[in-house]
Amino acid sequence: MKTELKFLDRYLTLWIFLAMLIGVGLGYFFPAISEINNSLSAGTTNIPLAIGLILMMYPPLAKVDYSLLPQVFKDKKVISISLILNWIVGPVLMFVLAVIFLKNEPDFMIGLILIGLARCIAMVIVWNDLAKGNREYAALLIALNSIFQIISYSFLVWLFINILPQKLGLGNFNVSVSIRDVTGSVLIYLGIPFLAGFLTRYFLTRSKGKEWYNRKFIPAISPVTLYALLFTIVLMFSLKGDKIIELPMDVVKVAIPLMIYFVFIFFISFFINKSLKVPYDKNVSIAFTATGNNFELAIAVSIAVFGIHSAQAFVGVIGPLVEVPVLILLVKASLYLKKRYKLIGN
Repeated sequence: MKTELKFLDRYLTLWIFLAMLIGVGLGYFFPAISEINNSLSAGTTNIPLAIGLILMMYPPLAKVDYSLLPQVFKDKKVISISLILNWIVGPVLMFVLAVIFLKNEPDFMIGLILIGLARCIAMVIVWNDLAKGNREYAALLIALNSIFQIISYSFLVWLFINILPQKLGLGNFNVSVSIRDVTGSVLIYLGIPFLAGFLTRYFLTRSKGKEWYNRKFIPAISPVTLYALLFTIVLMFSLKGDKIIELPMDVVKVAIPLMIYFVFIFFISFFINKSLKVPYDKNVSIAFTATGNNFELAIAVSIAVFGIHSAQAFVGVIGPLVEVPVLILLVKASLYLKKRYKLIGN
């Protein structure tokens, strides 16, 4: 059966643009929306936004089958490559691009670094299927990345934002992120949906079976991520009604390093795996796992730590806007490379 990108996913870039425009329009024509937003907050937490962010993370984590994790470590060579690409090469590459392109705008720079540290757990299956990758292997890598994210994200944020810029002599701007704040955000916006997703899979597969869970339940909840993302974007941009003119140039500033990142990390991964004679289907699973990013987590942490108005949160929103069209092109590139080099595997 031929795999196709679903209607909602295919036009994700358009939906995000529309959500941004609707949000800006609401903020511009109805400035009282800011007061309404503040009235729905408890301390520094905006309740509707917090609900939206948790719902955004829940479906991808409910898709992960953690019972497959023991199988991951059977192929030590390939798993080692994936871990190095995801947790060393990817973050370092994004850090370098953030410094090169956004050194003079540290808030945008931090937003980009936060994206680079958040490894993809949502759209990988989509890109993997379109590129004729190994779905089971992609699922294993996603499960592994989910666990690694919960354990290591706070530490990596502290390392790449608080420590590395100063150690590398880039400390001419004052950047500091509280590891306590990031840890709290990760526990709330990743920990809660992780636990909910784990328990949902555990109890529903026991009572209804895996076939029903994967064919009925998962497709039913999958659109929730997109709806919650669009809701978050509308709410965020409704508070930016006075900055309409600045938005297009800010989008371009963030989009350029992101596009370079996606292209570089994909081809680095693909050709490393090819040189090591990794079969094509596993190769693209590793490549797209390394290429994609968990924008939902980056957005949630940015909003929780820096605020809904922050440039860091804005950068997180631009991420999926850029990712979808670029990764569609990379899917086509991977299929071309398979044919060009007559690669074996699926």
